[in-house]
Amino acid sequence: MSQLSPLLKQATPVVVDHGEGVYLYDVDGNRHLDFTAGIGVTSTGHCHPRVVAAAQEQVGKLIHGQYTTVMHQPLQRLTERLGDVLPSGLDSLFFANSGSEAVEAALRLARQATGRPNVVVFQGGFHGRTVGAASMTTSGTRFRTGYEPIMGGVQVAPFPFAYRYGWDEQTATKFALQELDYLFATMAPANDVAAFFVEPVLGEGGYVPANTEFLAGLRQRADEHGILLVLDEVQTGFGRTGKFWGHDHFDVRPDVVITAKGLASGFPLSAIAASTELMSKAWPGSQGGTYGGNAVACAAALATLDVIQEERLVDNAAEQGRRLMDGARSVAAKHPEIGDVRGLGLMVGSEFTTSDGKPDPETAKAAQQAAAQKGLLLLMCGAHMNVVRMIPALVVNAEQIDTAIDIWADVVSEVTS
Repeated sequence: MSQLSPLLKQATPVVVDHGEGVYLYDVDGNRHLDFTAGIGVTSTGHCHPRVVAAAQEQVGKLIHGQYTTVMHQPLQRLTERLGDVLPSGLDSLFFANSGSEAVEAALRLARQATGRPNVVVFQGGFHGRTVGAASMTTSGTRFRTGYEPIMGGVQVAPFPFAYRYGWDEQTATKFALQELDYLFATMAPANDVAAFFVEPVLGEGGYVPANTEFLAGLRQRADEHGILLVLDEVQTGFGRTGKFWGHDHFDVRPDVVITAKGLASGFPLSAIAASTELMSKAWPGSQGGTYGGNAVACAAALATLDVIQEERLVDNAAEQGRRLMDGARSVAAKHPEIGDVRGLGLMVGSEFTTSDGKPDPETAKAAQQAAAQKGLLLLMCGAHMNVVRMIPALVVNAEQIDTAIDIWADVVSEVTS
């Protein structure tokens, strides 16, 4: 008898029978308010009727048409439609299956296009689990421990994580940019750097937003030294932060955008976008894959775009995100065990700390587990796994936000009393 790997630990005890909107129903018929969204994937909620219908129709026509062998219409239509939402000038797309694959493709593009060996990533970033992506990941040792030696040519600079440093944001930002310049002087000459890879909001690293000054500083240095600015929007893209792209909050121009997760409402699909001029600098044969741009996933992505736009889900994410943030901060105000609440839109993290300000993963875990017992599904993140994150689908409404906050208030009181 076979079984799943013992290393695959569930964050909640739920065995799902079906999902609908922001709810999951287990095999015993219990309803759970899902504020995990499959780690930010089910952007339009579980089994949105429009997405289901599009996938069902496509399954009956073509399931798989390998896109370097034949071309299919869902991929052509999706490529065209994404032009309506991508940043100006990013008019060329390559599709893959997962965020990690897209990061690897962006890494390969950056090195080939510039002829430079190094990339700079930022402390606390998560970019994936494959060799190159894991080598660029610093959100926690679990993604790379026991895996050494990993890929070379990766340099790490500070991210402006003000709460961690105990500084205000301006001080943290000044420090991060100064240290980046020091990295150029000591470890990675700027003319050897192909790209900066950065998340607009650290995901696995603890739901820490970047800021306009920091990203402007990266853009200025990129332009000065011929470095590409690659924005990893795997978790922040497609409306999650209350704007279509996370970087839209910070008025920055990317050279490459990486997207996945919410792109297809649960179907495996990812992409990188760049200008045609830049994409053309990749070497022949360097892009491809068996399942990338799958026809059913593309059909689901087209329906996802329709739903996001027609149901005004980006606006909803902004509105409900403010409500969620206000609610989470109101809970934290009554419990000093929560040292910080932060995020953007429907990405809200509550960081648990001890009385002397040290990370408190035990209390965070207790709160997350207690919430699951009361029907609210949440996840953890942060280097010390002491941040409880809330990432509901973009279809969430005010009543559901309030219900989640009521449960959260109860469980925080329970585990800190």
